Amino acid sequence: MKSWRGRLHKGVLCFALAGGAWASAKSALAQAPFYQGKTIQIVVGFGPGGGYDAYARLIARTIGAHIPGNPTFIVQNMPGAGSRVAANWLYNVAPRDGTALGTIVQSTPVDQVFGEAGIKFDAARFAWIGNPIVDNLVSITTRQSGLATMEDVKAKGGLICGSSGAGPTVSFPNTIAKLLGTKVQVVAGYPGVSAITLAMERGELNCNGGQAWSSMKATMSNLMKDGQLNVVVQWGAAADPDISAVMGRKVPLVQDYARSDAERVALALLGSTAALSRPLLGPPDMPTDRVKSLRAAFDATMVDASFLADAKKSGMDIKPLSGVAVQKIVEDLVKSSPADVALAAELVK
Repeated sequence: MKSWRGRLHKGVLCFALAGGAWASAKSALAQAPFYQGKTIQIVVGFGPGGGYDAYARLIARTIGAHIPGNPTFIVQNMPGAGSRVAANWLYNVAPRDGTALGTIVQSTPVDQVFGEAGIKFDAARFAWIGNPIVDNLVSITTRQSGLATMEDVKAKGGLICGSSGAGPTVSFPNTIAKLLGTKVQVVAGYPGVSAITLAMERGELNCNGGQAWSSMKATMSNLMKDGQLNVVVQWGAAADPDISAVMGRKVPLVQDYARSDAERVALALLGSTAALSRPLLGPPDMPTDRVKSLRAAFDATMVDASFLADAKKSGMDIKPLSGVAVQKIVEDLVKSSPADVALAAELVK
């Protein structure tokens, strides 16, 4: 029979082992990645089927594999006011722990400096995670409109452009009207580009004034192959030769229609958001380590072979810009010269 000392020793040893195991489990739990077992929501500020939605879903299919803890991603659409509804939600309502992200209109910082209605955010305070495609925008018309070029629009007028209520689908058509001295009608109320495209096919509209080129190729390829769409002008820091090559003629940059040097600078400001074409961003005040983790995951995703194969299969171009670079561009845009902003704002009225 074992002595009471032996039994006590055995009990102390078991207690110590159990305590050590508990401590190890607690330590492992403390060291587990924050995102382990979590779900990250990406809210898209437009309806399904358009370029913003397509790029958000493309990223969501791969990025989780590059985040410690391998969280699940879900994409939800929150259309309204040219993505302003989603932007305001992300800034003011969304959780700030890194489990809520968004994709909103690329003109967000420019809309802010113009003082547009309904903005309840400071674009520079968002946590910009990255942009998968640096991309010029284009103003497009239907073949049936008979308006294939800016010269046609100037001579004939008659543009009827669909809009989601804010951003390039409003500002670009208004600018064309000012530059050419012609009448352009903007019809608001469409939830996104896909709805505008359907309205163009039905003959309700003949124009989309602000469409990303890469998204046009990805989501309107059949219409492009059939010659149903024209690109009348492109918007960006410099002309994209691919646009002219696909159209089979030179497609001018909007700056070519500037009537003064000051106006050229203002037009460049309007086109500057080409660098933010399909951004992924988070709310303000996210923990720094999670912003870094998400940015690193985004960068890794952009060179992931399976991601690139998925993009190619979907007909989507990838020309990424890091979150750090996007953040700097946004911060510079919201500090734009008041004189440049005033002239640009006059053009888009």
